[in-house]
Amino acid sequence: MRRKVRTALRLSFFGVFFFACVSLNRYRQATYIRLPALSINQPHHHQHPNYAVEEEFTLPSRRVSSIRDLTTAGSVLLPDWEVLVVNSKESSSLSERGIDYHCLFQNNATSPAKLAGILPFSNRTTFKCVLPNSVRRMRPFLQPVVTKSPIRSYENEPQQPEIIRWRDLAYESLSTQTDVVLFVKGVNHRQGINRSPSDLRCVFGDDVSNGVRTGVTSSSQEVFRCFHPNQTALQTGSKEPIKISLEIRSENRIVPSVANYTPQRSLEEKSLICACTVVYNMGKFLKEWVIYHSKIGVEMFILYDNGSNDDTKDVIKELLREDYNLKTLLWPWPKTQEAGFSHCSIYAKDHCTWMMFIDVDEFVFSPAWMNSSYPSHDMLKSLLPEHSHSLQSSPSIGQVMIGCREFGPSDQRSHPLKGVTQGYNCRRKEGYRLKKLSAEKGVVNHYKYQAWEEFKTKFRRRVSAYVADWTQEVNPASKDRTPGLGFEPIEPIGWAKKFCEVEDNGLKRLTHRWFGINSPSGYKMAWENDDN
Repeated sequence: MRRKVRTALRLSFFGVFFFACVSLNRYRQATYIRLPALSINQPHHHQHPNYAVEEEFTLPSRRVSSIRDLTTAGSVLLPDWEVLVVNSKESSSLSERGIDYHCLFQNNATSPAKLAGILPFSNRTTFKCVLPNSVRRMRPFLQPVVTKSPIRSYENEPQQPEIIRWRDLAYESLSTQTDVVLFVKGVNHRQGINRSPSDLRCVFGDDVSNGVRTGVTSSSQEVFRCFHPNQTALQTGSKEPIKISLEIRSENRIVPSVANYTPQRSLEEKSLICACTVVYNMGKFLKEWVIYHSKIGVEMFILYDNGSNDDTKDVIKELLREDYNLKTLLWPWPKTQEAGFSHCSIYAKDHCTWMMFIDVDEFVFSPAWMNSSYPSHDMLKSLLPEHSHSLQSSPSIGQVMIGCREFGPSDQRSHPLKGVTQGYNCRRKEGYRLKKLSAEKGVVNHYKYQAWEEFKTKFRRRVSAYVADWTQEVNPASKDRTPGLGFEPIEPIGWAKKFCEVEDNGLKRLTHRWFGINSPSGYKMAWENDDN
């Protein structure tokens, strides 16, 4: 889920890139940790505040509002011919259970519509369905109608707009006290090259010709900041959500949008150290990752769910029942990991003093902990600068970077039942080269090259905005590509023994000591299921 040298977090608030395996960042009164290299940077007070609003997202139930009341705000064509359908109304009355829904397309073809979740800030229900083969040959693709009855005629429906392509889309919006943060694809196409804010304007309202326009103050990757609109000019007399998009003045066009202008929201509780990650089908890994990091000092986990369809939601519910502090937000947008981290930094700015941006296959570890009989909530604090261990502290250092060690398959043929920290113990000699935290004080064990059946799932989904999918025959010599892996998900010869240059059992022994349990069925790890 991460490239070899990748951007820890791209914040227009800082105007710089953080490269690392894990990084801890601190903004004004909030700090953030990112796992491929813990980095901490103190922002300048004259710059714009970083981006993320504050609101808790609760897991959606398997209930959907009456289709008679459901109108579509927009449909987005995702990779693999998936269509995301966004309801235009807030999900206030989810009353019908066990109903089968369908997407009805322009040639009367249908496909099952599955509830995808609720967008956390606009509170709108989303469905996913697959574009039928018969429709794929047609042009243009028109927006489907979500219906309880597949025996309907598309011709009897109101005229529908075209489906929006995911590569050219305004997809999310957040409000802060001072400005609006808009997330948009298709504007800044190349990493490090951003359009001038003077060429852009935010547009509020469905009527883009007469919409309220405000100036853009910053443009960075997929994140744009603009002024709040005049509330008097924005009054429409309608209770419908107000759409927000981005105008490119030099091209005389407005980017298609499913984003809405929403009020600022806030979280109440405060945490010293939080961890933020983007997850997709990480159910089998999540419990180990949460238990481990919660015991060494993470107080809050913020999960951006990228459309998981495995047991991730069930694992989250189990962890919540066990009193682990997790917040989950639906984040269905493809190839938006950097934007998700940026969103998270704004979302939790006033909630978290330090934020750790990290993947679920990455574990913070310090050799100094090897003599500890038990984990301690003070362990992560020991990696922070001095005088920064309280919610009220204001250290001069704003980012901590921690280097990565990349582990290989370690002769595993399938996911190790006792977890990645027990199953993978052979790594490459060199990881990321950093001039920050020494390897003696802290490292990140990145279980990057796992058993082939697990690694193969990474082959299908690259989450970084500027990294080509491995199936695309471009940049074959790129350092981001896995050595020896071509453009097809075919297991290379000797995969199980690749990337094994150093046997490293440090974290394996430590987690075995901390989390091993004698049970009636034998010795188990704390995160193992009873039926393993």
